[in-house]
Amino acid sequence: MRNAAAVDELATLLGNRLSRSKSDLDLHGRSESHFPLTPPDAVAYPETAEEVAEIVKICARHGCPVVPWGVGTSLEGHALALTGGVSVDFARMNKVLKVNQEDMDAVVQPGVTREDLNVELRATGLFFSVDPGANATLGGMAMTRASGTTAVRYGTMRDNVLAMEVVLADGRIIRTGTRARKSSAGYDLTGLMVGSEGTLGLVTEMTVKLHGQPEAVSSAVCSFDDMEAAVNAVIATIQMGIPMARIEFVDPAVAAAFNAYAGSTLPETPHLMVEFHGSEQGVAEDAERFREIADDFGATGFEWATQPEDRKALWTMRHNAHFACLASRPGARAIVTDICVPISKLAEAVEETRADVAAASIPGPIVGHVGDGNFHCILLFMEDDPKEHAEAKAIAHRMVERALRLGGTSTGEHGIGAGKLDYMAEEHGEAWDVMGTLKQAMDPQNILNPGKMVKPR
Repeated sequence: MRNAAAVDELATLLGNRLSRSKSDLDLHGRSESHFPLTPPDAVAYPETAEEVAEIVKICARHGCPVVPWGVGTSLEGHALALTGGVSVDFARMNKVLKVNQEDMDAVVQPGVTREDLNVELRATGLFFSVDPGANATLGGMAMTRASGTTAVRYGTMRDNVLAMEVVLADGRIIRTGTRARKSSAGYDLTGLMVGSEGTLGLVTEMTVKLHGQPEAVSSAVCSFDDMEAAVNAVIATIQMGIPMARIEFVDPAVAAAFNAYAGSTLPETPHLMVEFHGSEQGVAEDAERFREIADDFGATGFEWATQPEDRKALWTMRHNAHFACLASRPGARAIVTDICVPISKLAEAVEETRADVAAASIPGPIVGHVGDGNFHCILLFMEDDPKEHAEAKAIAHRMVERALRLGGTSTGEHGIGAGKLDYMAEEHGEAWDVMGTLKQAMDPQNILNPGKMVKPR
């Protein structure tokens, strides 16, 4: 094993918190998406920032790759050890260290999941807003600049991380940012680290923004005759300035998958799922204004959910879209790709993608956080069929080309990882070279999550 010396030294440091068992290595070599099994050489389970720093120092001495691991929910191969090395699993660094209720922020370790944090906050009247669907760790969410269903109102991880503690490639522990809500002091290193996918440092502590629980919440689902009408209803709602907390789109294939997977009775047509937060009067007014707009675009079958259990059922169904779609084609794997375009181009991007999928031999259900121009295609292919796999990759490629042509981005929230590395030059031009310069300066040995984000070297 190429990294045997580093692994042996780490075993001395960590004892039984360094695993070399096949089951553990295989667990950390799997992805939620289409990537093949890629196990690391060992898995480390640190408990403190100081231990993370020692792990990195040992690996740096031996030129051994270091790959951070949250719970493995990423979709572009971010946490796979593509060149071997040590997977650093933050499962034991999962504490909520402090909740500053008056300032509406919390200090957490990277292994805390978003659901864990919100359970901890139940008695405070506050909540953490970023909701990517999966119960991901906050460290992983920060490193991929995650967002999700509520980003249209509360922002993405970029907007909700105030400060970080980070271990750099040479083992130094630095702090970026403060608990202040703004600063003009120096480079924005917090902003640099958020979305860096573990290529510049390993986050060991974060300060995140919290939000007040709304007085009233109302959710609804409604159907449309065609996809263009549903998307145009979204665009009109945004242009009217109606403050939605969530607005989600699902196509007929996803509606059918929900019915089979969750026992719902949705018509197999395009649907919008919406939610409003605010005062009782404000929510009622916003909901009524949205209904008027949706009616203008032919919406039918409005079902409102004002009780917590009904809202939970609605959004649980939406969050399980990936698994519902997988279940709709037993034995299939999925390339789950996302793009994001300016809101004025959303209808065009969705329609072209729908037509592309309709002409293919494989299914590709479409869902989206369409309130911010972001949508996903779940391309289902049989793993033992190279032609289907190639077709899925070709559709995903055309989606990215379409997004860039329309002034958008190759990924709105999934990140680059290994899966979208080939699009960075086209999207960023010479700016991608600048990213490589930063990587070279901060990680000259290229040990931090190599093969991701920047040009291979």
